[in-house]
Amino acid sequence: METKESYAVITGASQGLGKAFAENLAKKNINVILVSLPHQNLKELTEELEKNYSIKAHYYEVDLSLHDNVMKLTAWLNQSFEIHILINNAGLGGTKKFTEASSDYINTILQVNVTATSLITHQLLPNLLRQSKAYILNVSSMAAFSPIGFKTVYPASKTFIHSFSRGLHEELKDTNVFVSVVNPGAMKTNTDVCKRIEKQGFLGRLTLLNPDKVASYCIHQLFKKDSVIMVNPISWLIMKILPIWIKLPLMTQAIKREIEA
Repeated sequence: METKESYAVITGASQGLGKAFAENLAKKNINVILVSLPHQNLKELTEELEKNYSIKAHYYEVDLSLHDNVMKLTAWLNQSFEIHILINNAGLGGTKKFTEASSDYINTILQVNVTATSLITHQLLPNLLRQSKAYILNVSSMAAFSPIGFKTVYPASKTFIHSFSRGLHEELKDTNVFVSVVNPGAMKTNTDVCKRIEKQGFLGRLTLLNPDKVASYCIHQLFKKDSVIMVNPISWLIMKILPIWIKLPLMTQAIKREIEA
């Protein structure tokens, strides 16, 4: 693939899985555009990638929960770059009793996870279709396969991402744009996250993953044109086999332990 003058766009790129995606793509000599919230050391990461790898790197700081911001971002991308990879990684989780969640809290999760992912994909698709080969990778979650109490909105938003990705893959299968979705479990992004997941007990520990390994595997599978990437087959199997009346209370209980701890 000729990538000298084309770019990969990664949202939520400042840390965790998004940062790992950026580093893994840079290792493959693919130019990157990093998108994340302000004050996340995005400039430093961009400079580091350019210094360590023979690539071009740009960054854009933005709050994707605001519609106008998403449209300004995509307008800038389309005006400035040829894009052959889009990784929609930005997403918000959250563990809270639904009765204690504010309307802003609920709206922000939906705007980032559902609306921003859909709009960014929609606005950048003509650009992707111009390329000889192009790829879209949407980051869903193992949570897409079961509702979970005390999370409520998050699993529902990830179910949307999974369904959206599968539908778009089918719609674009005769074009040059390949669409894939990955459904990882929790990531070892920092000490706090690891401690929080540990409190969920066995189920939480079972799905805890290394971001760099996940990113590397995802990129490998994306270029192999794997439309549904499963990075943790054990937890996926459990989610598929267990009936809803077992896994729903089981997973809810694990999240409740996290809240109480």
